Amino acid sequence: MNHLDHFQQQLDDLKQQGQYRQFKSNISSQPRLQLNGQEMLNLASNDYLGLASNLTLREEFFDLTPMSERYMSSSSSRLLTGNFPNFEQLEAQMSQAFGRSVLLFNSGYHMNIGILPALSNAKTMIIADKLVHASIIDGIRLSKAGYVRYRHNDLQHLTQFLEKYQSDESIQRIIVVTESIFSMDGDETDLAALVALKQQFAKVMLYVDEAHAIGVRGERGLGCAEQYQVLDQIDFLVGTFGKALASVGGYLVCAPVIRDYLINSMRPLIFSTAQPPLCMAWTRFIFQKVEQLQAERVHLAALAVRCQQGIQDLGYHCPSTSQIVPVLIGEAKRTIQATEIMQQQGFYVLPVRPPTVPANTSRLRISLNQNISADELDACLQVLRNLPR
Repeated sequence: MNHLDHFQQQLDDLKQQGQYRQFKSNISSQPRLQLNGQEMLNLASNDYLGLASNLTLREEFFDLTPMSERYMSSSSSRLLTGNFPNFEQLEAQMSQAFGRSVLLFNSGYHMNIGILPALSNAKTMIIADKLVHASIIDGIRLSKAGYVRYRHNDLQHLTQFLEKYQSDESIQRIIVVTESIFSMDGDETDLAALVALKQQFAKVMLYVDEAHAIGVRGERGLGCAEQYQVLDQIDFLVGTFGKALASVGGYLVCAPVIRDYLINSMRPLIFSTAQPPLCMAWTRFIFQKVEQLQAERVHLAALAVRCQQGIQDLGYHCPSTSQIVPVLIGEAKRTIQATEIMQQQGFYVLPVRPPTVPANTSRLRISLNQNISADELDACLQVLRNLPR
């Protein structure tokens, strides 16, 4: 067997297991999309507020942006010649909104694999929720810290770890890592309870990823931390622009000293070419809009409740409390079959299979956006009702 035969065998095994993945053509964030000549309602995009597909917004942005300011590349890292005014303007605007310092990153993944290694040393213990995103896991693995993972959303289990490591003299700092809304189950961390728990332990700092909450939660769309009034209690509040905010990149809300420290120590930040300045200008434009979209957030929340209840009524387990609503099927091959039926009936949903989720928890992942009507959602639920069990 030559080298290529080895990799082909691995791919063949994935196909047999129903876990083979490939790119698809003509996919977009549009509310309705065309695939293989068929129109489908888009239930797979993370464009939760429908801003990425809003042509009027794009036209307004370019009308306001002179050609001379449309820089398509920063051409270097921010520490060299890439620190265009667009970066500092966006950071200043977000800092005013959140009430603390803000630092920008090239992507959410870039952010999560860089911050934790920079903050940690051999005397750091990271305690992470069992279901945190792959980018966070990779960041933990790249760090020099010890780490353990507590049962998903089980604060009693977390407390046991905190008591153990708080009294360990070899540990100087404990970083508890979680998401506010989880990307696969759509459920939430009890942030208020987590903050109260943190305050009982002097060594603890909190790292919370708001990737799926920014834009859709809180009066001004600042996320679950705003919604539950704990914005100033989370040491490292991170999120992404690539979902509800219709752009690309990541951000950290933190103390000024942490911002300065990361600029001097975070390798992916120091050694990466910075975002195109035009993208940062677009993000700033969108961020201003998002703070005013409370009616859209209310509609999205109502859709989510309708969807969650509908799926539960069909007899499926549904842990979601957000706009991410899984339909847990179990076996990967059955999930693929269900996906094909949904798409044939005009609903673009995608399967989520191992290793993204644990074995025997494959699911359809319904990702709602505020452009969907109640009637469209009800039609989707009717197709789900008729799926073979």
